[in-house]
Amino acid sequence: MEIYSMYGVGIPTERAYVYRQAAIAQCHIPFQIETSADEGNEGCLNNGVLTVDGDETVPVLSSGFMCAKGWRGRTRFNPSGIKTYIREYDHAPPANLLEGRGTQSGAHVDIMGNFALIEDIMRVAAGSTGKDLGGDQVHSDIFKWSEKISLSL
Repeated sequence: MEIYSMYGVGIPTERAYVYRQAAIAQCHIPFQIETSADEGNEGCLNNGVLTVDGDETVPVLSSGFMCAKGWRGRTRFNPSGIKTYIREYDHAPPANLLEGRGTQSGAHVDIMGNFALIEDIMRVAAGSTGKDLGGDQVHSDIFKWSEKISLSL
């Protein structure tokens, strides 16, 4: 048995927001996104929204952390030490309208049409191991980011 984490990367994905207190008369929600918070073209903070690498819906850290650290090796979350593999699929938008959502898409739902993902799933279903697939396929810094998280394993 093996654990796989397969997900798309390479698309700016919302991760955090800068808020300001809203005037009570304006609405029932006490906070609003501070749209004036901006780092310009150089940063990841635009109009009060902080973006990071991900699949347009889920940040890489959320998709890959458990396979990169939480389940890797013999931990309290993986007491049997089942091997884990990360397979990231770098987003490449469709070249034209005839390609539909894209055969190399890493976007959240569109990844289901990614030929590389489909091939990996078919190979695992047919009995291939993570080692047969080539081990981890990582395009992000998920291992570096995971090491910065202090978690009792």
